[in-house]
Amino acid sequence: MLNMAEGIARLGALAESPVVSTLARAFSDAGFDLAIVGGPVRDALLGRPTNDLDFTTNARPDDILKIVKPISSARWDIGRAFGTIGARIHGEQVEVTTYRADSYDGVTRKPTVEFGDTIEGDLVRRDFTVNAMALRVPGQTLVDPTGGVEDLVRGVLRTPTDPAVSFGDDPLRMLRAARFASQLGFAIDPATEAAMEQLRGTLEIVSPERIQAELVKLLATDDPVRGIRVLVETGLMAEFLPEIPALQLEVDEHHHHKDVYEHSLTVLRQAIELEKARNPDAAPDVALRLASLLHDIGKPATRRLEPGGGVTFYHHDLKGARMARKRLQELRFDTATIATVSRLIELHLRFFGYSEGAWTDSAVRRYVRDADAELDRLHILTRADVTTRNVKKATRLARAYDDIERRIAELAAQEQLDAMRPELDGNRIQEVLGLTPGREVGEAYRFLLDLRLDEGIVGEEEAERRLREWWAARA
Repeated sequence: MLNMAEGIARLGALAESPVVSTLARAFSDAGFDLAIVGGPVRDALLGRPTNDLDFTTNARPDDILKIVKPISSARWDIGRAFGTIGARIHGEQVEVTTYRADSYDGVTRKPTVEFGDTIEGDLVRRDFTVNAMALRVPGQTLVDPTGGVEDLVRGVLRTPTDPAVSFGDDPLRMLRAARFASQLGFAIDPATEAAMEQLRGTLEIVSPERIQAELVKLLATDDPVRGIRVLVETGLMAEFLPEIPALQLEVDEHHHHKDVYEHSLTVLRQAIELEKARNPDAAPDVALRLASLLHDIGKPATRRLEPGGGVTFYHHDLKGARMARKRLQELRFDTATIATVSRLIELHLRFFGYSEGAWTDSAVRRYVRDADAELDRLHILTRADVTTRNVKKATRLARAYDDIERRIAELAAQEQLDAMRPELDGNRIQEVLGLTPGREVGEAYRFLLDLRLDEGIVGEEEAERRLREWWAARA
């Protein structure tokens, strides 16, 4: 809960920091106003870490550049057209933006940039009241024209103006509402949420790249499930990732199966817990979280209702991998992320055969080879995919995965499994068989790789003998 006295004290400490005090003094000496604005003010009041510092001022961009030049080690003006000048001061990156009073055409989300004259006018045009607060410096006066402090106390996200107007100006703000709901743990004001549902179709004017960026930020929060529920319940998710609401399969009275939507959210939550436990200091693994959320999206298309009340989802792993690849490409994800997510979805069922009976060393090697660089992520996803309430079954699966990880570690120590290759390379294969580069060399390479996977290291001499035998039999 927000403690105002402590929050004000934290704001004061922020205002007195070397970066802020240096900037404040420089702008004051030049005869201009300056205020810390938006996220840093909100986070200081909440006791959250403050990262990038954003400032607003009545100075125009040219004036900002003149003021920051003597006190900064670097400057950049890539945002000059929007009134923003960046600088590095005392080793920290800051952005200073001229008061804005933008207008929107309702067709695109690109505003007509107009500079404003008052800080109150600048704040009212922002996305949510909790982000529409500023701290004037050096005087340390809190400016809150839209009731942001009250909404912080209540834990509510609300637009500073009519939400229909705010979201009509910039539909991306609807996705930001879901992200802040997860990031801050806040509820969304009913009128604001109703407007999100009503205006969900306007998301079509937002570029896939911007939607993708907000989805990534949501998945990087500690509790993305809260925001995902908001997006599904308002219909926004159906506009850009319809595979998620499609997981809400109807269950008739004769055919019962696990709630795939709720299962997927549980898997996501459990994957995040395992991710943090295994890599506590690492940045959020968005690719793993995407795979966890999407791992069962092939189920609706592969569901079959069997006589007697059974339900099957044969090959939903392969179907889901193809669907994920296509959707992530449409959302302009990078090639590496698409490859990781689709591969994890394709492999996420592979382990469950292990729990039915011990694998041979050959099967374990193939599991590692197929997972390749995604093995650690596959460990997490597979463990997270166990959501059964049957304690006995969950314990059995956990022990089985403990066992396979132990065997992988043992094999890796024995055979350097992570760098598994045939004992003869392509050049040696050509020498032994008298071949030139071509398809037959590739076939021979695959034969030797299977030999390595099935029997482990046999030695170069034995590998050559087996290769000649294979070649003779093939001929």
